[in-house]
Amino acid sequence: MAGLNVSLSFFFATFALCQAARRLSKALLPEGTYASFAREVVGAAQLGACCLEMRVLVELGPWAGGFGPDLLLTLLFLLLLAHGATCDGAAANPTVSLQELLLAEASVPCTLLALAAQGLGMQVARVLTRRYWAWELSDLHVLQSLMDAHCSSALRTSVPHGTLVEGACAFFFHLSLLRFRNTLPVYRVPLTALLITFMAYTAGPFTSAFFNPALAASVTFQCSGSTLLEYAQVYWLGPLTGMVLAVLLHHGCLPRLFQRNLLYSQKNKYRTPRGKLALGPRDTPKPAGGCRSRETRREAGRQLPGSG
Repeated sequence: MAGLNVSLSFFFATFALCQAARRLSKALLPEGTYASFAREVVGAAQLGACCLEMRVLVELGPWAGGFGPDLLLTLLFLLLLAHGATCDGAAANPTVSLQELLLAEASVPCTLLALAAQGLGMQVARVLTRRYWAWELSDLHVLQSLMDAHCSSALRTSVPHGTLVEGACAFFFHLSLLRFRNTLPVYRVPLTALLITFMAYTAGPFTSAFFNPALAASVTFQCSGSTLLEYAQVYWLGPLTGMVLAVLLHHGCLPRLFQRNLLYSQKNKYRTPRGKLALGPRDTPKPAGGCRSRETRREAGRQLPGSG
């Protein structure tokens, strides 16, 4: 249990340092710079550091520390809860930033800046975490320091199957983000954490279930066992394809590229009476009434989905 206590201390220290960095950068930097760059750097560093330490527990914990899968999954769920509650809206995932670009919610320069910030944050997390391992505060970290130079690939299946697994994980992840984006955080964060935990349990043995290109590049791209092209196909092309399919299924189109709905037909929600109404003795047609009728039709047309 000493190794677990050291890892728990690392998690608490990581969240505390990242939270302090958020508050400091928010106080010193302009709001736009913080939202588009500093927040993403800190969020990616927090996610990357926790993932690297969690990977040590998953790979070495069962045989060196006696940790069962129930303990590891519970710890992963709690970490995801804590990350979702403290990330301050940071995406910390390139496919999430690209999803906002496809939805026309972010500009191209802001998206490129966010992608650079996420890559920087992941590399910062890798450097700091490896230095922490070098202190060898537990037996798990001693073993990890010895094995770090000869790490094994997270891809434990064929490239086509791995691409399909990562794409499916990204598809369900982004579909849940789109479905629950207007839900209160008190409900959205636990649901998202539960979904990611389930996917880590089912897809983890094949690809480690990253569905995050920056995180995968930081954790496993330097490991032997697969080529850079194979890694890119599984951990970049797979999640990107899954994200695009999720946006297309949810919205029926890609708003940044085209507005036409390709999947769902848009029906008029206003029903027009089939027959003419008989005019009563007092119902005489008036020019003003006809103008109001045309204005009403124009307003109804403006309220139709996708009309302007």
